[in-house]
Amino acid sequence: MVKTTERASAGLPLWVRGDTNAFFGFGVNVLVNVLTLTALCIGVVQLSAGDVFGTILPALGIALVAGNIYYTVLARRLARRENRTDVTALPYGPSVPHMFIVIFVIMLPIYLRTQDARQAWQAGVAWAFIIGVIVLIGAFVGPWIRRYAPRAALLGTLAGISITFISMNPAGQMWRAAWIALPVFALLLIGLLTDVRLPGNLPIGLAALLLGTAIGWLGGAMSVPDVSAAAGEIALGLPSFQFGLLSDGLAEMAPLLATAIPLGVYNFTEGMTNVESAATAGDSYNLRSVLLADGAGAVIGAALGSPFPPAVYVGHPGWKAAGGRSGYSMATGVVIAVLCFLGMFGLLATIFPTAAIVPILLYIGLLIGAQAFQATPRIHGAAVVAALVPNIAAWATGQMDNALAAAGTTAAEVGDSALAGAGVVYDGLLVLGQGAILAGLVLGAVVVFIIDKRFLRAAVFAGVGAVLSFVGLIHGERIEWNANGQVALGYLFVAVVCGLFALAKIPPRVPDAEEWELDRQHGGGAESPAVATAPGAEAPTGGR
Repeated sequence: MVKTTERASAGLPLWVRGDTNAFFGFGVNVLVNVLTLTALCIGVVQLSAGDVFGTILPALGIALVAGNIYYTVLARRLARRENRTDVTALPYGPSVPHMFIVIFVIMLPIYLRTQDARQAWQAGVAWAFIIGVIVLIGAFVGPWIRRYAPRAALLGTLAGISITFISMNPAGQMWRAAWIALPVFALLLIGLLTDVRLPGNLPIGLAALLLGTAIGWLGGAMSVPDVSAAAGEIALGLPSFQFGLLSDGLAEMAPLLATAIPLGVYNFTEGMTNVESAATAGDSYNLRSVLLADGAGAVIGAALGSPFPPAVYVGHPGWKAAGGRSGYSMATGVVIAVLCFLGMFGLLATIFPTAAIVPILLYIGLLIGAQAFQATPRIHGAAVVAALVPNIAAWATGQMDNALAAAGTTAAEVGDSALAGAGVVYDGLLVLGQGAILAGLVLGAVVVFIIDKRFLRAAVFAGVGAVLSFVGLIHGERIEWNANGQVALGYLFVAVVCGLFALAKIPPRVPDAEEWELDRQHGGGAESPAVATAPGAEAPTGGR
């Protein structure tokens, strides 16, 4: 997406018409995620409704309102600094992958072992706190990684997350009630991907939600008694510090580190790729400022009793395309926080059909997946796909694990040979998908630099892959020494092969006119013509 030249000479409005579209779209996105985590807490871990509505959701509400106001301020500062009125704030909310990880990997096993929901809760809070600390550390490492990682690798692994973990579950929910969801999806596509406007400039996000809700109620998918019952359970909940809960959880910290360390790294790497995505769309934010805010949000939320770390979301280009600027982010944070404080999420779940809400997530998946290919040179398309693959593997093995658990068994009990006999390469996909976002970044970078015949850089990234595999940050079940020596050796051999080609001093590939134009539009990148210029050519200006 080309950076526009709208100017801020006439002042910077707090709200524009496009903010209304983005607010309803992004607000619905966060709404469905909070509804999901509420259901998981009560239905899976068996936490009491009082704990969820009285402590966890108010804690999350504080983190969301503070974070979204912060990103609104960042957007307005950027707009004034660059004298533009088209800057879009970064979206911020509860991290979707972590919602499921903290419930099913951290809290549920403890609950099943102890039958104590509070003990499970305190472990989840401690885990979220550790995640926050790691992201704070990542604020000082992430900018260095972003400087040297190719755009195809960064955007490719982000697209992998978006296509799998952000889009596939909503898509399944949509087709389970397609008669509600597909008209909503079509209306969103018409309003957000074309220049068609509704009569009276009705916000497309609101129109789509109302359309799906009307179809659901008219079709008998919703129940008036359910609404009445939920309305009777509304109660005010205000946040308060839960230092005792956090302290008790941190007392048993060691078992949590095996997942908290790689997922903390995942968090700051995802934040890094989201900042790259925003820069590609025209808004260049300071990565350190973003990661410090994400880490602080997780730490504060945990201190207040929330096991759900918030983070910058995938989707900035989508809300920018919808016309969102700075106001939509703050409005979303404030409205969602108020709903959390008032305990309204039980009621909302009975009013709005899920199938009317989730199509917005599939729309975001389309935008982010498309951006990975549109904002990188066509010749790097293979690298984008390479960065996608680990996330697809992680999603696929997660689906297999869930299906086997529903059948009362596990992959270990079924056995690799039986699974392979059924055409399921479970063991290999499991290894490939562990630490997926980092693995995708490494694979994508290696492929980019091989395509560009920059073999020394390919060797360096392969060497990084070997180290990360050896300690288990990628392709390993846990953080430990020699976590997966076999994969580490494979990456090491790749480094040797690329190193030998580097010794041959083969000239780097000369970029074509399309790449120069992409570099001009998107401000450079590690794989841009700025680092692969033809002899005697003048490198393009810009960069991050």
